[in-house]
Amino acid sequence: MTSILLIHPPLAKAGEPPAGITALAGCLRAHRVDCTLVDANLEAQLWLMASATNPGDTWSTRALKHRQANLIALRQPATYGNVDRYQRAVRDCNRVLELAAASRPELTISLANYEDSSLDPLASEDLLKATVEYRHNLFFPWFEQHLAAKIEAASPQYIGISLCYLSQALCSFSLIGFLRATFPDIPLLLGGGLITSWMSHPGWNDPFAGLVAQCIAGPGEEALLELLGLEPHHRDVAPDYDGLPLADYLAPGLILPYAASRGCYWNKCTFCPETAEQSRYRPVAPQAVVAHLHQLCRHTQPSLIHLLDNAVSPAVMSALIDEPPGVPWYGFVRFHKQLADVDFCRRLSRSGCVLLKLGLE
Repeated sequence: MTSILLIHPPLAKAGEPPAGITALAGCLRAHRVDCTLVDANLEAQLWLMASATNPGDTWSTRALKHRQANLIALRQPATYGNVDRYQRAVRDCNRVLELAAASRPELTISLANYEDSSLDPLASEDLLKATVEYRHNLFFPWFEQHLAAKIEAASPQYIGISLCYLSQALCSFSLIGFLRATFPDIPLLLGGGLITSWMSHPGWNDPFAGLVAQCIAGPGEEALLELLGLEPHHRDVAPDYDGLPLADYLAPGLILPYAASRGCYWNKCTFCPETAEQSRYRPVAPQAVVAHLHQLCRHTQPSLIHLLDNAVSPAVMSALIDEPPGVPWYGFVRFHKQLADVDFCRRLSRSGCVLLKLGLE
């Protein structure tokens, strides 16, 4: 059986499962491809916090002493009803990460960011340097001690890396350097939102061709199936979160990310990368969206659904009103006439909608 291992690399907020690799997993598994998911972002951050030591000052001592209690607090709803308690937990967790990087003054690290003042993640020569100097990366010990064992156990034919945010770039290329040195016979695939943005630039000339077998722009399902020599027999497949540590994310209950579309139905905002990248709008049929959410909620028992669409369409909102998922949900929307209808908004609320982020150019 064909097999692939998909990695979500450090570092980004670890509040919910990564949407990119779980969407790919749903498609690949539906086509009988053995797919292993690794959220290296979450796992490596937790490992790093556990490895931090105490330099002796009062704040550091407190943060280290209560690191497990703070992680537990960030997973409990009651914490979010007390702003001071929440802020203290976040500050102390960030302090623990800083302590873990204390010997590296060039690094700035937190639960949401990773920066290295000696390397520019927007410069391809610095990204290539990160691959050569991969042992210098803060997460290299985790790659070596933990990730390598996962790869050996899975014996994948391909390894895919989903690079979505700039804060992941340096660690992603350090990871590529580690994988090339440790598993030289396994082809590497590189995709994700940041790669898509780079590849859409008119000056793109693939500076990473010598490192990875293929860079993939946009939704990767079709590209992966083509690479594996498979016909796309299943469309609009639900994401698959199996294999991820769903209880470990830093949120008060499982937040389930779900995309009811790719691209944007409006697609006219000049500031938006969807317009610049000429992304095609690919909606999932509203009834399929409802069916997916009911299926996923039964399987994972989430506390909240995060609709990832650039703008949730009125048709999907109407479908959720007619068949509520039974779990609170939120997402981004455009201003449209239905939202001026008080009855429509009340029905949205009854369907479980707890927040709409309104966007206007």
